[in-house]
Amino acid sequence: MKRDNNHLQPNPDPSSSSSLGGGSSAGKAKLWVEEATQQDCGMDELLAVLGYKVKTSDMAEVAQKLEQLEEVMCNVQDDGISHLASETVHFNPSDLSTWLQSMLSEFNPPSSFDPFGADGTATATALDDSFLCGPAESSTLSTLDFENNNRQHQKSGQQIFEEASCSDYDLKAIPGKAIYSQNTQTQPPTHDSSSSSTHNIVKPEKRLKSSSGSHSDIFPPPPPPAGAASYGIPSDSIRPVVLVDSQENGIRLVHALMACAEAVQQNNLNLAEALVKQIGFLAISQAGAMRKVATYFAEALARRIYRLYPQNPLDHSLSDVLHMHFYETCPYLKFAHFTANQAILEAFEGKKRVHVIDFSMNQGMQWPALMQALALRPGGPPAFRLTGIGPPSHDNSDHLQEVGWKLAQLAETIHVEFEYRGFVANSLADLDASMLDLRPTEVEAVAVNSVFELHKLLARPGAIDKVFSVVEQMRPEIVTIVEQEANHNGPVFLDRFTEALHYYSTLFDSLEGSASGQDKVMSEVYLGKQICNVVACEGVDRVERHESLTQWRNRFTSAGFSPVLLGSNAFKQASMLLALFAGGDGYGVEENNGCLMLGWHNRPLITTSAWKPANNTSPTSTITY
Repeated sequence: MKRDNNHLQPNPDPSSSSSLGGGSSAGKAKLWVEEATQQDCGMDELLAVLGYKVKTSDMAEVAQKLEQLEEVMCNVQDDGISHLASETVHFNPSDLSTWLQSMLSEFNPPSSFDPFGADGTATATALDDSFLCGPAESSTLSTLDFENNNRQHQKSGQQIFEEASCSDYDLKAIPGKAIYSQNTQTQPPTHDSSSSSTHNIVKPEKRLKSSSGSHSDIFPPPPPPAGAASYGIPSDSIRPVVLVDSQENGIRLVHALMACAEAVQQNNLNLAEALVKQIGFLAISQAGAMRKVATYFAEALARRIYRLYPQNPLDHSLSDVLHMHFYETCPYLKFAHFTANQAILEAFEGKKRVHVIDFSMNQGMQWPALMQALALRPGGPPAFRLTGIGPPSHDNSDHLQEVGWKLAQLAETIHVEFEYRGFVANSLADLDASMLDLRPTEVEAVAVNSVFELHKLLARPGAIDKVFSVVEQMRPEIVTIVEQEANHNGPVFLDRFTEALHYYSTLFDSLEGSASGQDKVMSEVYLGKQICNVVACEGVDRVERHESLTQWRNRFTSAGFSPVLLGSNAFKQASMLLALFAGGDGYGVEENNGCLMLGWHNRPLITTSAWKPANNTSPTSTITY
């Protein structure tokens, strides 16, 4: 349903009422003919396509005015109107030359310029920080948001916005507050006699799409928020749009992120605050993965600057939901489970009773595949015992027992003797070997499994060494470890930030090949939580302390473990898994000294490695190589 907004438009000439009445095809055709005639009357064709009326003879003058406008906006803080520096709105006037002249006039206010209205209230509103609420949608343009610092002017501001958004095009303005003068908000536009004939006939509104750079040689890129200005809506209610040079803004965005991180490291919070606001604006101009990554990093930086730290730990039920969506969206967890299961299956070869101790139970998604593989083993399946360890639930529900019940039903169906026990622990460092009802190795073979869990122990001094000691007491046949292939545990914040920016940019880029839907969105939230923890948190609250394979090798060998080489069989089957995965063209498996890595376009992202206590075996063991 459309609103009647004639009260917001200039009164049309009676002779042209049929063309503006809202339905006559003859009237529309007439307007089209008039428009085409005007465009042919010495107008520049390239600019006419974009909706601008500029005569070829006026091109030099327009270019000069653009340079003057850019220079004025870049130096706006020195001109006594610095309160406008963070508020930018770009309009698409059809008469570009006249509009530029009015802008230059507005950027040169009298010396008595008062940033406050007659009633003493500020006309400038606070910067829109809606980018902190989550990633924007795919459009590079989003809705104008009015902050109600002055409730007296709220109604008129809403009227202006509604009028500008009721046509067939539904194009929206970039985020930011539009600042209107008292006259613009409370009085209808007025025209002098010399210009009244120009505005009597309202032209059809034109839509200007975001530029990817094809016309960047004509128009300079929009100035950064630090050099912004405010101005009212033109009298003919031209729709507000923004012309974006996406490639150039992408470079600015990366530079702004790095500069903000450096300011945070130097504790220059005023500069960091200004930069994080600029990041929010620049991120809007990007598409796909870059926009989403920048949005999450901007949120994390803002939380660190304003000390709005995220709650930790994450609600277990929400964590499980996000984990399951991530499992469905991309092959990372599937690869982790498959490669670890393959190593465990081969280590259990010939064993009659086997016991898996899982440090990362979650929803138990890893174990149905292993149970089915054991059921098909020549000579019959072994007795399978599973001990699942997980964090406590915030609603006091026994989620680990629920998972065990489902697995018990599967075991009964496939005729595998099954025993299950769940342990709730706030940290793996709270475990003790005596709690696990371990049996002699001659009776039962043990395997320990951890997927994305050990790095969380690095936040507590001595915790990882205690877990290594407990694992050694278990005397396992194999210890399978899956960790992120990244270094987010360094002492220097800027180095950590830089590594995280590269790592998560690659991860988000890999998600872009997945089918859009709830799984993909929730997977992005799953990764966004990690980004927030890496960037915003410190001390024991920063649990996402990912380390590289080289660092884990040093830790395991120092703790008395020997590597177990994952063989060619696991490599081939993992490669087959990726071939079956939809959108898996960019993924690749790499073997690294007996460990398997999964990456995106030659950038390793996760690593599976296998270990064994050194006193249980020769220096190096091999699995079916």
